[in-house]
Amino acid sequence: MATMKAAVLVEPRRFEVREVGIPEIGPADVLIRVTRAGICGTDLHIFNGHYAADRLPIVPGHEFCGTIAEIGASVTHLKTGMRVVADINIGCGNCYWCRRNEVLNCGEVEQIGIGRDGAFAQYVALPGRLVLPVPDGVPEAVLALVEPVACVVRAARKAGAAFGRSGVVLGAGPIGNLHVQMMRLVGMAPIIVADLSSERCRMAVEAGADAAVSEPAALGSKVLEMTGGRGADIVVESVGSSKLYRQAFDLVRKGGHVAFFGITPPGETIPIEILKTVLEENSLKGSVAGMGEDMHDALTLLSHGRFRTAAFTAAHYPLERIQEAFETIPARTGHLKTQILLDA
Repeated sequence: MATMKAAVLVEPRRFEVREVGIPEIGPADVLIRVTRAGICGTDLHIFNGHYAADRLPIVPGHEFCGTIAEIGASVTHLKTGMRVVADINIGCGNCYWCRRNEVLNCGEVEQIGIGRDGAFAQYVALPGRLVLPVPDGVPEAVLALVEPVACVVRAARKAGAAFGRSGVVLGAGPIGNLHVQMMRLVGMAPIIVADLSSERCRMAVEAGADAAVSEPAALGSKVLEMTGGRGADIVVESVGSSKLYRQAFDLVRKGGHVAFFGITPPGETIPIEILKTVLEENSLKGSVAGMGEDMHDALTLLSHGRFRTAAFTAAHYPLERIQEAFETIPARTGHLKTQILLDA
C-alpha cells in the first residue's frame, strides 16, 4: 500500500506525524497533492477538544491548495498537474438542500478535515465536482486563503451587506479581519471593529476599518457616535462568545441584522426579546462555511488582489512542526494565519 505523511490529531492537543495510506479514489473523485494548508479557528477548536472531539483520531485541515495527482475515470473537466483549490463541503449533490447551495443541511454531508480526514497530509481525496482550477500566477500562500475568504463572502451575502450600510465586527482575529475587508469591498461605511487586543485592532484599521475599540465599555457609545445615534445596520459576531452575541443586539439599529458566525460550544443560548424583535423588524441569520458560488467568488477576489493578505501569509511551518505551530499561535498575535507546508 502506498503511504504518505499525515498529522493525526490522536487526542486533544496532541498530533502525531505518521505514515498512513494514501486515500483511494472512486471514478468521480480526484486525488490532490497538498502544497499548503492553513490553520483555521475551527482547527484550533478541534485541537483544544472544544469541537468534534468525538471524531478523534482525525487528520484536520480544510483550508488548502495543491495539484491534481490522480483523477477518476469519469472526471473529464480536470487534468493531472493542475493547480487547484476545493470546496470542502461534500453533500449528496441531489437533495433539496444541495440544490439550494445549503450543503451543510444535507443529511449526508461530510466536511474535509472535520468529519473526515483532511489536508494536514500530503494527499487528500474528494469528488471532482468540488475541485476548482486556479489562475496562473496566484501564489500558493494566497490560494490557501480561498476557503476562509469564501466563508466571509457567504456571511456578507446572507447579511445583505451593501454600499452605505454601517457594520460592526466583534473580534479582530483572522476571520474578523476578513469580515472587515469584505465590508470594505462592498462599500459599507462606517466599519467599526472591537477586540481586546490593541494590536489586532491596529491591524483591522490597516485592513479597512474606520474605527477600532479595544475597551469593551466604550464600544456602545462609539457605535452610536458613528451611526448618527441609530446603531449599526449589520453586526457580525466572529468570536464565538455568548456574551458578545448578547452585546450584538445592543449594537444593532432598529430593523438591523445580527450575523451569527462565531462557533460557541454546543447548547449555548442567548435570550432574545420577541416583541422587540417583531416590532423593530430585526433579523438574525447564521452562516459558517463557504460553498459553491462562495468559493468561486472568493477565488476571483483573491486572484485579483482584492484582499490584503500579507498578515495571513507570513507564518508557515513544515508538517513535522505542526504541534509547535498550533501551540504557539496564541503568542503570535501579529500572524493572522499560520500555514503548514506539505511540500517542504
